[in-house]
Amino acid sequence: MAGETILIIDDDEDIRSILQLYLSKEGYSVTVSGFGNTAIKLVDLHRPNLIILDVLLPDMDGYEVCRLLRQKTSAPILFLSSKEDDFDKILAHRIGGDDYITKPFSPAVLVAKVQAHLRRNKNISHQVYKLNEWTEDYVLVFPGLTIDKNSCVVKVNKKAIPLSAKEYQLLCLLAENPNRVFTVEQMFERVWGEESLGDYRTVMVHISNLRKKIEPHPTEPIYVLTLRGMGYKFNGFFDD
Repeated sequence: MAGETILIIDDDEDIRSILQLYLSKEGYSVTVSGFGNTAIKLVDLHRPNLIILDVLLPDMDGYEVCRLLRQKTSAPILFLSSKEDDFDKILAHRIGGDDYITKPFSPAVLVAKVQAHLRRNKNISHQVYKLNEWTEDYVLVFPGLTIDKNSCVVKVNKKAIPLSAKEYQLLCLLAENPNRVFTVEQMFERVWGEESLGDYRTVMVHISNLRKKIEPHPTEPIYVLTLRGMGYKFNGFFDD
């Protein structure tokens, strides 16, 4: 995975320096910024494969930075914060974050998380490529919804919808297996993997966020359906 680009957004120069040192030793190309507005511009310039984002920044709130970044990239976003409240963790996932790491933290552990997220995304992309290679099924098409697995672009009524990496992975998991019921635990293990903490609530948060983006009426979904006490499935019974 050497050569992949990591963007660090943190106003603490010591944290930026330490993380840059550790990540550079692993072969990553590292770009840093202490300001949210500058970081948003750097995303266009460097197209990072992963972003480490501090919640408290001098010019704007880290959550707002995340919202703006999600309009530009689906790269994993790892939040850094001194706050340990469940509310902050849920909010981070709800707006498109992929992980939430509290300060103080071990730089070695954070590097391991970076590697896990990049490896997981790479594996999923490889699996999709192999599926396409054998079946020539490059695009999943449903009434009003298109999932282009080549470009990882999701369109609702022909309009591109920005999804976070985890939202996209959850959607693909369900849409590639229409009418198959997945438990929350199965979805967590497939998308987040064994190396993540077992907080299954994050699946429900991401599903809720996904519905707000792709469903005509999120409270009455037609694509991602809930089976109470069982889990979720993608609706495969659309009328022609």
